[in-house]
Amino acid sequence: GWDGTYNGRPLPSSDYWFRVEYTEDGNAKEFKGHFTLKR
Repeated sequence: GWDGTYNGRPLPSSDYWFRVEYTEDGNAKEFKGHFTLKR
């Protein structure tokens, strides 16, 4: 899990979007997603 902090500081309630780039079997892949942090 994740405690909702970044660099030791709590992030505000909001929508957050992310992108992960990685290599699988020699092929470049990308995964995009989002989540809502509620406090």
